[in-house]
Amino acid sequence: MDWLPVGIVIALAMGFNYTNGFHDAANAIATSVSTRALTPRVALAMAAVANLVGAFFGTKVAKTIGSGVIDAPSGNVGLMICGAGLVGAIGWNLLTWWYGLPSSSSHALIGGLGGAALAASAGVHWASVFEKIIIPMIASPIVGVVVGYLVMTSILWLFRNAQPGRVSRGFRYAQTASAAAMAFGHGLQDAAKTAGVVVLALTVGGYHAPGDDSIPIWVLVLSAVVISLGTYAGGWRIMRTLGRRIIHLDPPQGFAAETTAAGILYVAGLAFGAPISTTHTITSAIMGVGATKRLSAVRWGVAGNIVGAWVLTFPGAGIVAAVSFWLVDLVV
Repeated sequence: MDWLPVGIVIALAMGFNYTNGFHDAANAIATSVSTRALTPRVALAMAAVANLVGAFFGTKVAKTIGSGVIDAPSGNVGLMICGAGLVGAIGWNLLTWWYGLPSSSSHALIGGLGGAALAASAGVHWASVFEKIIIPMIASPIVGVVVGYLVMTSILWLFRNAQPGRVSRGFRYAQTASAAAMAFGHGLQDAAKTAGVVVLALTVGGYHAPGDDSIPIWVLVLSAVVISLGTYAGGWRIMRTLGRRIIHLDPPQGFAAETTAAGILYVAGLAFGAPISTTHTITSAIMGVGATKRLSAVRWGVAGNIVGAWVLTFPGAGIVAAVSFWLVDLVV
């Protein structure tokens, strides 16, 4: 097969990867910036490097996306499905970024692929989607709220007799490590998802053997570099939502939220290969941490708007992808 259609899909994948980077930069660093533990540019540079490194540990997630979501046929139709799915995901990323809503790039990608596959009458691996995507999608925010609450409660108890100013300064330094851990988890999850789509495109295009679960090193490197560049470009609109509009965080709260979210990302990606949302995870952790102060300290109205964006992500990206597929199919 001609390499040009495959190259176009890979370019679209990198376009999605870049938007994923600047859309989700806030996930890793919003709490550190809002607590003034790190300056914005230092935080972004650190997050970009951690994203780059984390990408090389996400092969399980890449395999789930590459072979566990849709059954794309070989040839141009399969490439059209991949391309349309990526267009749907990019469109949804840009829309939610514009309105400052921290929706899930991961679920936009999965919804886009699913919508394009349905439009093409191709197969969707519903059992795998339910097991590896739907269940983790529901479970991860619940775990984030509960664990975030417990971690923050433990910190409050351990440092109950300490001098507040000294504790705040100490956790401001600790947030450098917790933000890096969160960014590493973002690379592990999100760069790997794009790598999985590239492998899917290579497979249907005839450049990767069907059934071969290996991820070419150049695909991982490319995905890691592009998402890191996107991360360094920043995502200031969403950063304001996560860092201040849900709850005003102090350094111990920021550390608790980032540590909780990073731990959940590692377990899901390394142990189960489950492509969970970094956005869902950090947002729910922030809510759980904030609830230790008092329930009214969390701006639940803002949280409700975010949940609404979560609910709309699958169908929104899927519809854009389906329309994109039909339009390309008419032209071609």
